Amino acid sequence: MQIQIKKPTEEEKKEMESCGVWEKEKSEFPWEYDDKETCLILEGKAEVTTENGEKAEFGKGDYVIFPKGLKCIWKIISPIKKYYRFG
Repeated sequence: MQIQIKKPTEEEKKEMESCGVWEKEKSEFPWEYDDKETCLILEGKAEVTTENGEKAEFGKGDYVIFPKGLKCIWKIISPIKKYYRFG
């Protein structure tokens, strides 16, 4: 399962502005995605390690898509804030 990271288009940025906001301090925790998540990172930096050891690092300005069924460990390197939507 691949985590997709890219720079968002202007249209994608606008779409994300109507989504929920999530913030989290520097920390590390396990997570499992019951549904696909799309997010736009507003602040901070994080690294996500999948259960097969693949690492994905992203930060401010990145557009990230996590696939449904992904099991991973989130490591928040600097406090993060993101727009997010499931489905």
